[in-house]
Amino acid sequence: MHPSRFVPLLAAALASFVIHVRAADAVFTPQRIAELRSVTAAAISPDGQHTAYTLSVPRKPGVDDDGEAWAELWIVGAEAGAKPRAFVAGKVNVSAVRWTPDGRQIAFLAKRGDDKFRSLYHIPLAGGEAQRALTHVADIADYSLAPDGQRVAFVAREAEEPALKKSRDQGFRQEVYEEDWTAARVWTAKLFSADKPAALKIEGHARAVRWSPAADRLLVVATPTPSVDDSLMRQRLRVIDAADGTVRARIENPGKLGAYEWSPDGQRIAFVSGEDIHDPHAGRLMVADAASGAFGPVLAPNWEGDASDLAWLDADTIAFVAEDGVESTLARVRADAKGASPELLLPKGTAAITTISLARATRTLAFVASTPQHPAELFTWTTGSVAQRRTDSNPWLGGLRLARQEIVRHKARDGLALTGVLVRPLDEKPGSRHPLILAVHGGPEAHVAHGWVTSYSNPGQLGAARGFAVFYPNYRGSTGRGVAFSKLGQGDAAGKEFDDLIDAVDHLIGTGLVDAKKIGVTGGSYGGYATAWCSTRFSERFAAGVMFVGISDKVSKVGTTDIADEEFYVHARKRPWEDWKFLLERSPIYHTANARTPLLILHGKDDPRVNVGQSRELHRHLKIRGQAPVRLVLYPGEEHGNRKAGARLDYNLRLMQWMEHYLTGPGGTPPSHVIDYGLNAPAKN
Repeated sequence: MHPSRFVPLLAAALASFVIHVRAADAVFTPQRIAELRSVTAAAISPDGQHTAYTLSVPRKPGVDDDGEAWAELWIVGAEAGAKPRAFVAGKVNVSAVRWTPDGRQIAFLAKRGDDKFRSLYHIPLAGGEAQRALTHVADIADYSLAPDGQRVAFVAREAEEPALKKSRDQGFRQEVYEEDWTAARVWTAKLFSADKPAALKIEGHARAVRWSPAADRLLVVATPTPSVDDSLMRQRLRVIDAADGTVRARIENPGKLGAYEWSPDGQRIAFVSGEDIHDPHAGRLMVADAASGAFGPVLAPNWEGDASDLAWLDADTIAFVAEDGVESTLARVRADAKGASPELLLPKGTAAITTISLARATRTLAFVASTPQHPAELFTWTTGSVAQRRTDSNPWLGGLRLARQEIVRHKARDGLALTGVLVRPLDEKPGSRHPLILAVHGGPEAHVAHGWVTSYSNPGQLGAARGFAVFYPNYRGSTGRGVAFSKLGQGDAAGKEFDDLIDAVDHLIGTGLVDAKKIGVTGGSYGGYATAWCSTRFSERFAAGVMFVGISDKVSKVGTTDIADEEFYVHARKRPWEDWKFLLERSPIYHTANARTPLLILHGKDDPRVNVGQSRELHRHLKIRGQAPVRLVLYPGEEHGNRKAGARLDYNLRLMQWMEHYLTGPGGTPPSHVIDYGLNAPAKN
């Protein structure tokens, strides 16, 4: 080899070696979590040749103006190796992305330029600027393009009354609690027209709308009022005349409502619903007659899983996301099948799937899913092929060392089979025991899937990089395992459901992985309730707790939440006055005499779901007793979970600071309440 050729080859080899060494040392940091991007929704074109998707892009703490993540519009072609292209990017908030019927343009909602309200836009697939297709006197909440592509049905409120606006401007900004709501209506309009939209009479509050394939009817989701309780418990489907709003059919789904869609021939409507009013989760697949509203029994009634998103493959076959414990897949079932089991389209474990979109012409499905190695990305799948990942929104993840993640199966003390997701310590030492962070999901009508499990409030790979095992238990009452399992915790708050948490910890100790003296617990909402319970009632088992927007007083919680009916129907199954003592004894404040666990409490000051008073109560009780360290951190402007970049980074840093201080550090007096956000120097990889 000529010497002149040897030198650059040697340099390249050395550079490759340096990169490899750096990559070997690169692990997760809180600043890295703050950078994570994810695909949030996808819409495939009618011909299956392109997929539009929204990409969540976090703001940079300390650099950008603080706020929620931006939502950008991207497109990727169907051909192998096609690179995604940004269509609407930067400081934008794009939502409800849909294709025009001819597949030439992408429609979306956004508030841009001089818009006073969220408006409807079209952008050509061939390129060019987005054009405003429709604006209204209030934000457009949802829309559906007519099959001819010339008209739109949309959901929005009416304009604010001039007299009311004048009063507000004069300082009369009082709120009449749960009475001064303004219901949304359904409107129809011509696109790119100066004509005023026509309002249709709708009973109650409209939430969503879909044109029928023949464009003669509209499928409307409505609730009696705009309340959150109604949005959870009383969403009902109505088929109305597209011309005058006359109700053609009422579909009285028996419980919570999930996904829904017209059949291609307009004869039927598939929907996901709760099995009954007490079902905590919309997970049963049903089909209704569009003319009468009558619906038959649950499809695949003996299948012990949950359905989520759906799409009609043809007039007789429905594809849907099938959640089976911690795993999920795509499945299909005939709409007229009675008692049939779902047919799997993908092997379980391919990815944790959330939403799907179908190009019926090519029978191609686009779906959003995550895996243990990456947050939510875009995938496509065509009959007879394997699923293809189409996006890589965080290429830098390839340079980080990720800990091993696995499914754990164990039994509760009463023999009930349970599952969970374990992230093992990154540099696990065989034969050694490690500290554990038990991360409890909220709901409890939710579950942790075997996908990406790391976020600002879930330690996952960050905890693993710092030497912790992190376990996500799917305790009884979780979803993904059918109706019966999801009801097991009803009427028994903090009973067997939280005993399952102790049993999970004991299982991990029994495997030899976990140090029984170094166990922390964290979670938000119902997971925050679990954290408070473990830090009081089971305090002797936990060396640290980090509670987020959690419940501490079951009595006052009912009187201060915006979902009191949901609490009654799918959780408590009785009203407070039926058994005050039971509620009190299932409240963490009742057990503060036991509290020896150092507890960090964090809460959004404007939380309507779990009132901030829940955290203040527990903090005050623990502070007065003075038996264990306690700290309360409040986030102004945040509600039930942090949305803004600054609050998310602060939360993540405090979570890990507290766990490290009490599980692997000196313990004792709490660490400094002042946080170094690491923004003045490059993040250490």
